[in-house]
Amino acid sequence: MKTSANNSSHTLSNAAPSAVWLAEGQSSQRDMLASLQALKAQAKTPFNIIASHRHNRPEIFEFADSVYREPYKNTAVSDEQARLEPVEPLLPRWQFVLEQAQKNNVKVLLTGRNSIDYEAHRQAFDAAGIRLLTGATSVAALGAIDDKFAFMQQCHQHDIPVTAAWRFDTLAELEALLATHGHQPLCVKPVTGIFAQGFWRLDWGKETGTKYDSFEHLYFTEEKKINTAQFIHAYANSLMVHERPIPMLLMPYLAGQEYSIDVVCEYGEVLAAVTRYKTGKIQHIGYEQSVMEVVTPLIKAFGCDGIVSVQTKADDHGQHRVLEINSRPSGGIGYTTHSGVDLTQVGIAYWLGLTDKPKLADIAQQITPCQVRSIMVGVKIEEDASA
Repeated sequence: MKTSANNSSHTLSNAAPSAVWLAEGQSSQRDMLASLQALKAQAKTPFNIIASHRHNRPEIFEFADSVYREPYKNTAVSDEQARLEPVEPLLPRWQFVLEQAQKNNVKVLLTGRNSIDYEAHRQAFDAAGIRLLTGATSVAALGAIDDKFAFMQQCHQHDIPVTAAWRFDTLAELEALLATHGHQPLCVKPVTGIFAQGFWRLDWGKETGTKYDSFEHLYFTEEKKINTAQFIHAYANSLMVHERPIPMLLMPYLAGQEYSIDVVCEYGEVLAAVTRYKTGKIQHIGYEQSVMEVVTPLIKAFGCDGIVSVQTKADDHGQHRVLEINSRPSGGIGYTTHSGVDLTQVGIAYWLGLTDKPKLADIAQQITPCQVRSIMVGVKIEEDASA
């Protein structure tokens, strides 16, 4: 029976089964919980599934046995509102989750979105007997993964094939970089960010007579292209950039096939992985050995730990180059269920002690290549009475 625990506490008996907790994620929490319910139905050893989120998310919570609302400060509340309507100080998210996890006999905690906050207190979770999965095992490692420029520099230090990147913080720096590297296809993206926010391919212009067809970029927005001169003008005149400087990267644009790789890993060792690439709306799921030859040393170099995702792209010579690591499960990890290897189940079953340690070679043999198309599903939700 599902229970709701909205910042409340309750004590379970010592005989309570072990539990796994999936904290707020970016985009795959619902799919992963559904996979865990399927695992639970097949497992000989019972376990409970707990989910938490800062917002009321019934479409996520419906796949959990127990749910919690994570404490957070609502930054949308004005200082005047806070003065007129004072509220009790909130526990730090990590502390709230730790306290509830101890009461619920949680053995595995996948942190998802707020990994660094949890990682800073790893010792407290270790002391409680909770296997903490943040994507790495130190704040420094997570910081290097999050900072794409630092990440690429560290890849170079470990001789891992990675795309080049040049950081700019000012208009003058951007213009100097363009003068040096403008002979090749280029793109820009923020030093930190997710979901391709701020990513643009730079276009020096498609000539039609003596004019450039800049409207083409506004019309075909999925191409993520912008005229270089217009990008420079927008960047130079941005109030947002002026008030809150945004470190950016200028990079060569690689025209080869891009791959997303979902990885179950432990202390830098790859235990299981599924590779996928996209053509149009179709995801091609499988196991590409040439891609894994880049991914495996990458995971080792950063000491990745948990369920993470990696992006690579091939250059003009077919060499796969690393773009980034995401220290959390990807939005497409649910696609792996169609390959015969559900990575959510593989990882969590091992960390809960339900199965032996996975071996990458064995997992690779179990993968059946397939094609997947994602579809939109509507879920009816009720008004949040606690909001």
